[in-house]
Amino acid sequence: MTETPNPHIIDADTLTGEMRPIRRAVLAIGSNLGERLAALQGAVNAIADTPDVWVTGVSPVYETEPVGCPEGSEKFLNAVVLIDTTLAANRLMDRALAIEDAFERERTEVPNSPRTLDVDLVVVGDRRSDEPSLRLPHPRAKERAFVLKPWFDLEPDATLPEAGPIAELLTAVGMDGVALRDDLHLEVE
Repeated sequence: MTETPNPHIIDADTLTGEMRPIRRAVLAIGSNLGERLAALQGAVNAIADTPDVWVTGVSPVYETEPVGCPEGSEKFLNAVVLIDTTLAANRLMDRALAIEDAFERERTEVPNSPRTLDVDLVVVGDRRSDEPSLRLPHPRAKERAFVLKPWFDLEPDATLPEAGPIAELLTAVGMDGVALRDDLHLEVE
């Protein structure tokens, strides 16, 4: 993955004239509480409505067993959204958190507790970050079939920085607990 899909494409801020590169980003979305599909569709709509963000792909929907969640957690619906954006990674993270909040995501002390919506930044161009509030590339994406499989459906030749080709990573983790829901679809409206 490079800094921009085409390093010669630069977007200029219409107010300041500041030049900003267009970066490819991968966002993983998931829900295991409430109206799961409606939450995922709402996330896709909110991402598409974000200024300086262009949705370029939305994966099929997968139903997945909860990973690392408290006992009794319901299954997740998961998908991946590909975007091109001129937003800085920290602003994109702020937007992801705002979208989660709009769908009444409750943050608790219990790790991986059930949630109405989860919006994770997997990669943003070739950005790297180890800040507690922003880790890029996502540190656990390489271990999660529920991220790798939908991403593979959209970009089978993609590479997760610092981890390798997603096709190889997916082969290594396997598809246990991940089932395509071909009866469910997300649309960019």
